[in-house]
Amino acid sequence: METARALLLCWATSCAWPAVAAATSRLKSPALPILSEREPLPSKGVSGCSFGGRFYSLQDTWHPDLGEPFGIMHCVKCICEPQRSKRKVYGKVSCKNIKQDCPEPNCDDPVLQPGHCCKSCPNGESDRQPMETLFDGYEYFQEKEGDLQKSYNDRSYLSSEDMTPGERTDFVALLTGLQDSWMPTSSGVARARFTLTRTSLSFSITSQRMGQPSKVVLINSDGSTVFEYRVPRTDTDVICGVWKNMLKSHIQQVQAEQIRVSLVTASGRREEIQGKIIKHRALFAETFSATLTSDKEHAGMGGIAMLTLSDTENNLHFILILQGLIKPTHTGFPLVPIHVRLQYRHHLLREMRANITSYDPDFAEVFTDLNSRELFWLSRGQLQIAVETEGNDPNQISGFITGRKSCDTLQSVMSSSEALTPGKTGAVGSAILHLHDNGTLHYQVQVAGVASKVIGVTIEQKPQRRSKRSVLYDLTDAFSPSLGGGHAQGILGRVEARHIHMLLQNELFINTVTATHPDGELRGQIHSLLYGGLDARRHEMPFLLAGQFVSPPVWTSAAGHAWVSVDEQCHLHYEIVVNGLSKSDDLTINAHLHGLAEIVDMDDSSTNHKRLLTGFYGSQAQGVLKDLSVELLRHLDQGTAFIQVSTKLNPRGEIRGRVHVPNSCEFGTHGALTEEAEFDDLVFVRDPEELWKDPLTCFFEGEHHTHGSHWTPQYNTCFNCSCQKRTVICDPVICPTLSCSHTIQPEHKCCPVCDERKEYKDLTIPEKLDEHSEGCYFEGDQKMHAPGTSWHPFVPPFGYIKCAVCTCKGDTGEVHCEKVTCPPLTCSQPIRRNPSDCCKECPAEDMPLAEHGEMMQADGPRHCKFGKNYYQNSENWHPRVPLVGEMKCITCWCDHGVTKCQRKQCPLLSCSKVIRREGKCCSECEDSLSKEEEEMMKIPDKKKTWRH
Repeated sequence: METARALLLCWATSCAWPAVAAATSRLKSPALPILSEREPLPSKGVSGCSFGGRFYSLQDTWHPDLGEPFGIMHCVKCICEPQRSKRKVYGKVSCKNIKQDCPEPNCDDPVLQPGHCCKSCPNGESDRQPMETLFDGYEYFQEKEGDLQKSYNDRSYLSSEDMTPGERTDFVALLTGLQDSWMPTSSGVARARFTLTRTSLSFSITSQRMGQPSKVVLINSDGSTVFEYRVPRTDTDVICGVWKNMLKSHIQQVQAEQIRVSLVTASGRREEIQGKIIKHRALFAETFSATLTSDKEHAGMGGIAMLTLSDTENNLHFILILQGLIKPTHTGFPLVPIHVRLQYRHHLLREMRANITSYDPDFAEVFTDLNSRELFWLSRGQLQIAVETEGNDPNQISGFITGRKSCDTLQSVMSSSEALTPGKTGAVGSAILHLHDNGTLHYQVQVAGVASKVIGVTIEQKPQRRSKRSVLYDLTDAFSPSLGGGHAQGILGRVEARHIHMLLQNELFINTVTATHPDGELRGQIHSLLYGGLDARRHEMPFLLAGQFVSPPVWTSAAGHAWVSVDEQCHLHYEIVVNGLSKSDDLTINAHLHGLAEIVDMDDSSTNHKRLLTGFYGSQAQGVLKDLSVELLRHLDQGTAFIQVSTKLNPRGEIRGRVHVPNSCEFGTHGALTEEAEFDDLVFVRDPEELWKDPLTCFFEGEHHTHGSHWTPQYNTCFNCSCQKRTVICDPVICPTLSCSHTIQPEHKCCPVCDERKEYKDLTIPEKLDEHSEGCYFEGDQKMHAPGTSWHPFVPPFGYIKCAVCTCKGDTGEVHCEKVTCPPLTCSQPIRRNPSDCCKECPAEDMPLAEHGEMMQADGPRHCKFGKNYYQNSENWHPRVPLVGEMKCITCWCDHGVTKCQRKQCPLLSCSKVIRREGKCCSECEDSLSKEEEEMMKIPDKKKTWRH
């Protein structure tokens, strides 16, 4: 019942839920948990609320479940309220006792049904309002802010789970001039493609026959704006954007097709086009597309065509979505004949006729057996599809067919794990491709870390036979070799329509052949990488990540590349893609951003130069890192920083790559000087005005600190301070007990260390660590620890945990933490010499006993602590829970220092009518009540109150 004690204590004191988890982990005997883990917590970055081991989406409501024997608190209701800040949208848990809001039942003998909070009429004639409407005002109870609890606070990122095919849904919208006005507002037509991944909605929009769009607006069914995106001035005709941190209600509206998208121009005459965002079965297979427009001014009509080739035959399947081509009539939805033509420079190639209605204007068909000329024109974007109504006043729309346009990036990470003969060379290859409307394919390829000369770079399809490659295009002539690799850049002008289809279906590969690997040393599938808001990858080549770049080199089959940029606010944006990291061998991948040890004096004072980017499970991750140190920003500017991806098999780095991002952040954001700090090292300071507006910021020693951050104070460097929701908590550094006989006190250190030179005289120990022995990075205190050193972990907001000791394994760089084992004691009343000690000792004659309030571990106490109270052994009581009160149906007792609780056992009832009387723990059969008891049941509660 230690878990129950911790949970109820949290209810009483609004402590953090990690305390409950910690209490759960300390259970020594099987017990029912307070909250079963019915679903896993979501990946980092997803907005919502964590409450009692469960995750709730924004605006979710629930009754808290305390587990056995307490059960569900039906009279308490909690909600995950969305809270907005400049950085993100997060959830705050608010709970309220709803019993006082119970309506008066419209009957004489209301009863309390099992599993309900309010009494109701037994025959169902109660006219009480639904419980959901009762919870319209909330009292603050507890909040947890997701990423803000992390030591690498103030950032958000999408984990790789957001990008998996099973977690994404594609939508499309056709935008035309508004039809509800007397004249359409524009001649423009646009096609928008949306992809929903968890809480983000990425979009790519192309438009024709209208001015430069200035903003994209998403509107719900009520006509309210739910999202607005200002279109930046770019040299591309595709609008790219992401709606991040969506509320659950907005996600549901998108999935229910209740959102419209509007495209608005600002310059000159204002134009606006709109369309509904819908799911469509053709999106998963679409590889060619066309936007259909009319030559008429302000026609308010348009269409889109989604096309794809058959896998084995030269058949061109297509689906048309039409708007405004057929005008609705007052007599229903009559069939209207249309004429569909496939043409080249106004020369008719194919045609077909069909009947459609204005109610369902979609039309699907196939042009069969395209010949070689038609396929050639299709690959060049020279085929045109036209749709025309038949009759006296025909309408016509048409457009050219091109490869599918998108903001997504065609890219490939080449690794030795994907080679036809897999190996572990530690080399890397990277390719970025861009398909133009005229069918030309621009490519850029980088190769690094190979031990022999590159003799071939090819684009291939999957081998038809295991031993024979299927080469489509040879890029070797464009390849410029260099030491350990090389690069290639060029344009393929004769890409076939079939190969464009395969490229956009992720069916092609890049292969790199070296002198020692004639079938290929590096190989990678060409994937379409979903646009996530990072514009750097549209204009810049990624930085290569390879095992050969790790120091010392790692012979790995993995490889990767990363895009990194620094914005005007000096926030670092990154996106990492990896290939070849085996999930079976390593389920966790960690990416860090470092300052290079070779050029930085990596003592403990420079530990801020290492920042965790993210942990992820799949092949990619992206995010934003804020509050970087000036030193790290300087390394990024000088090209002396690197990104490293570490795994369980290679905790000191499996792949790594240098990162060069020119920036002027060393001199402050927007050219303003950063505030001078009185520390030995400069620390990059956030905009003070932004910090002042943050309600959770702490002000300490003349500086503002963000919630969740921790630092070394000026008044004493042997303290650690942290900011916890406007409250500064400072803890003295607690030094671990050393088992060696000779210790030394290093300069600028708070704790002594073993003098290894005296301990091991026979060994020659260098005074300085090997330049590659970087030590261990511990997330709790955000510090580097030298190999072989031990320390008590610092865990905000709880401070130093003396009952645990962590050790840095010098050979692997791993941090190993274990609980302190207390020695067995022979005395009957052990004590702690100091309140902060972990283990008890047998007392001396004159040693006073420690107070009950300082008990820290369950190693044989004779008393029980429950909530804020202490109980003697064998003492029993009814627990009290905030918002609920005393729970008379549950009895707790102290059993040799362990609190145990049990609900009163109720008999099984076989009657049909079951009621429960006020103040009673068990239900009863209505027929078994005496007349006197029935009369008492009808008396209002206020008349049954007795005075003593």
